Amino acid sequence: MTGTRALVTGASSGIGRAVALALAGRGARVWAVGRKLETLGELERDARDVPGSVESLVCDLTDDDQVRGLATSAGSQLAGLDVLVHAAGVHSMGAIESASVDELDWQYRSNVRAVYLLTQALLPLLRASRADVVFVNSSAGLRSRAVVGQYSATKHALKAIADTLRQEVNASGIRVLSVYPGRTASPLQESVHRHEGLAYRPELLLQPEDVASVVLAALDLSRTAEVTDVSVRPFVGGQR
Repeated sequence: MTGTRALVTGASSGIGRAVALALAGRGARVWAVGRKLETLGELERDARDVPGSVESLVCDLTDDDQVRGLATSAGSQLAGLDVLVHAAGVHSMGAIESASVDELDWQYRSNVRAVYLLTQALLPLLRASRADVVFVNSSAGLRSRAVVGQYSATKHALKAIADTLRQEVNASGIRVLSVYPGRTASPLQESVHRHEGLAYRPELLLQPEDVASVVLAALDLSRTAEVTDVSVRPFVGGQR
């Protein structure tokens, strides 16, 4: 992937961070997007000795003006964009009876609207490069359960956006992949465990690097093939 130009959101931690490091490790030039300069700086330091490069970009994806500014910067600094990975997102739990609509709006703005707007703004670059677009979704995007209805609704919406985009841009040579990880060791999942009153044991969960490996395997495929949907779950049976 030497010379590949990639933009990864949610690169401060978890799956986004792992994907950014994996791409840079294969020689890609990565724009790592996140909200926290400090954690992005840690990512840059961890990528100092890899074949590729990581450049940090602080952006609040829930701010429309910042998203448009990000797309404009990408257009001015890159002749094209080969890989776009949407890994940013937020999570909140609560029963429909009691969870506030403000919480729903917050999750929608981050998990759906921001993804839609950024994809739309970057489409000219993606078309120019016949790019790959990766949506890091969730197992909640395929099925829901009690107290995650709001989050699951946003992830179902994200699936709809990815499926629709695929139909609209395949003719332009753009591949679209949705990845549906189960519980993955990350700061977000640690907060979920606290909310559920469960002990957080990351060794029993998917590792972010596992998901990154799946993403890179899909990107490595010949252009005669496209992976559209992949579900990945923790393999508890392997923890022996």
